[in-house]
Amino acid sequence: MIQPEKILVVDDESQITRVLRGSLKAHRYDVRTAADGISALDTFHDWKPDLIITDLQMPEMNGIEFCREVRKVSSVPIIVLSVKGEERSKVDALDAGADDYVTKPFGIDELLARVRASLRRSARSSEQTETVMEDGDFRIDLSTHQIFVRGLEVHMTPTEFNLIVFLFKNRGKVLTHRAILAEVWGGNYTEQPEYLRVFLGQLRKKIEQDPSQPKYIQTEPWVGYRFDASGSK
Repeated sequence: MIQPEKILVVDDESQITRVLRGSLKAHRYDVRTAADGISALDTFHDWKPDLIITDLQMPEMNGIEFCREVRKVSSVPIIVLSVKGEERSKVDALDAGADDYVTKPFGIDELLARVRASLRRSARSSEQTETVMEDGDFRIDLSTHQIFVRGLEVHMTPTEFNLIVFLFKNRGKVLTHRAILAEVWGGNYTEQPEYLRVFLGQLRKKIEQDPSQPKYIQTEPWVGYRFDASGSK
């Protein structure tokens, strides 16, 4: 029997957790809730959810701090909820390790679509069965979700992994912002450039010898990006 996917919902508004618990359970997810980041961390470590939905503004430990704590030990997908819709808040959440951002108030159908998309990306990154890909300074093992750069293993979240794999498979080509967003995040994300800026910034910090002068992920002004596995820029 297939076990339902486990989702941890973290929000100090009881009405929000009650609605989300009911809606997610109705769609056959196993759900647990927490009212703050500290208790959520305890549940996270004990229960090991497949996905986390968390608010930003909470007592004890806010959503940004919670994301950072989770990212120290896990690449589980994280969706952040917040009444703050400005780009700075989105960037802060994504930079702390969140995979997606939904602004309150939101439609439950939209959130469920984001949940399905996040779980698909996570499953896709962990279920790859192709052989190892090697070129230049990179060695990517799709079956074990491992990436080596200049002989050293680089740990990545599922979204970062999918992004680097897409860039690697299309190395040498100029990829537009919309093409990358559509492939990695889905068609509904093609107008969300902040996702790309944050995650490419994270990748550059992890793989470039000097992130301020990137050689692998090269910017094509006003168009997109080009990936060079040898860093021969």
